[in-house]
Amino acid sequence: MNNLLISLIPFILYMILKYRKAIYMLQQNSYNVSNRYIKWVFKNPFKTLITYDLSLFPLLLIILILKDYYIYVAFLLFSLCFYIELKLIKKEQQKKPFVITSRVKRLFVTLFILFLTLIYFIYRNYNDEYILYYYLIIALFGYLSFIITYIINIINIPAEKFVYLYYLNKAKKKLKNMPNLEIVGITGSYGKTSSKNILNTILSSEYNSYPTPKSFNTPYGLMKSINNGLDKFDNVFIAEMGACKLKDIKILCNLAKPKYGIITTIGVAHLETFKSEENIVKGKFELIETLPSDGVAILNRDDSKQVNYKIKNTCKIIWIGIENKADVMASNLKLSHTGTTFKVKFKNDDKLYDFETKLLGRHNIYNILDALALGYELNIPIPKMQAAVKSLMPIEHRLELKKYKDMYLIDDAFNSNPTGSKMALEVLNLMPGKKIIVTPGMIELGSSQYELNNKFGEYIADVCDDVILVGEQQTKPIYDGLILKKYDKKHIYILNDVKEAFVLIEKLKGEETFVLLENDLPDLFNEGG
Repeated sequence: MNNLLISLIPFILYMILKYRKAIYMLQQNSYNVSNRYIKWVFKNPFKTLITYDLSLFPLLLIILILKDYYIYVAFLLFSLCFYIELKLIKKEQQKKPFVITSRVKRLFVTLFILFLTLIYFIYRNYNDEYILYYYLIIALFGYLSFIITYIINIINIPAEKFVYLYYLNKAKKKLKNMPNLEIVGITGSYGKTSSKNILNTILSSEYNSYPTPKSFNTPYGLMKSINNGLDKFDNVFIAEMGACKLKDIKILCNLAKPKYGIITTIGVAHLETFKSEENIVKGKFELIETLPSDGVAILNRDDSKQVNYKIKNTCKIIWIGIENKADVMASNLKLSHTGTTFKVKFKNDDKLYDFETKLLGRHNIYNILDALALGYELNIPIPKMQAAVKSLMPIEHRLELKKYKDMYLIDDAFNSNPTGSKMALEVLNLMPGKKIIVTPGMIELGSSQYELNNKFGEYIADVCDDVILVGEQQTKPIYDGLILKKYDKKHIYILNDVKEAFVLIEKLKGEETFVLLENDLPDLFNEGG
């Protein structure tokens, strides 16, 4: 038995890396909300089930031949698995890093309890004649990491509910003790984080404003923001609200109870989990329909989905727009590769006010208008808002223009929806010089995924000089869209690893080159992962 335990040292290291990957994907898939994780597992069998460590089982049969040396055989095989797993982790392209949260720690505790239970069972029933079977069972525990992670997530549900209720009640109590706090909810299919940061910059010119950090837009993220970040001196709390199915926004509103609500733009993000475009619209309007009667909703007049929705609330509505007449309107837009200038007219004010921003793209003007509308409602002086807009800086991975060697990157890694991707191409089209796109396409678009990626390919054909697609199968719809527009095949490059793209770009670049990185999926989504 002691020899068996010694041979398990590299297995434990291998197991930690395997389960780290599985739990990372569980985290990326919202801890299996709407069965997102388990669907991903079975949609990606060559990453989860048909893997290199399947070969462990026939190789372990060598123990039958070399019985006297089984410890060395097992030690060597598990060491090899650990080495391969280590190499794979180093290759990962992580859009969002693996965060060791308290919940992740609890999953690892449950995992090791299960593993120790297995080892204890072997210890209690140990017999040298069954050594091969012990190794096969142990190897199975490592190989089935993605399935066992699903199981331990289920085991932990009662504990997670208890933890959830504890932090929920704590957050509610804190908000109740801040009766003068003004709370703003922001949702939309895209632009939430950008809109939140723009709004925070404008409101901070007059108030102590606190926004949920990063992309904290889930119930846990909102509770953490309230419990750990919100300060007694804050006047305004800006809550970003994300959703992947109906009632998600309602749950967040029941916690935060916003008085002000902003919907950025409604698209088809998370169509797979919302099931229909109608449900996406209903889901976003849960924010507006939970506002109090004296609340204020800020909506986009240029978004037909918002205009056509019949709102079940009597709260005040402020419309923003560029194309259609609205309460807060932008005009005289001058977009360039260095930024945008525009004029704004507020309702009941005949004067046109000049604004300028370093932010790229027409869609950012809508985000700015949302913030200006609320700032005007909260009586922030216009000169202060003009200065705030001028000071706005790009947000990381959201159309962030940055220098890379002797080129420019337009980093739009966090964009993964049809409308946002089209807008990113509009920004690229503003740039002088050679234009290159690197993209693995868009995901989570349900039955419309082929059609929408195909259309994306058509848009790319109108803008880009060279196209680098990451993942042959995944980007097939984009390729078909390019060919449909008679795009030159010589300028289409298909890779399986985004790292290879940067080597290729060096060969393709011109005197002045702009590279759009559109939706940089984690390596586990990429076909080369």
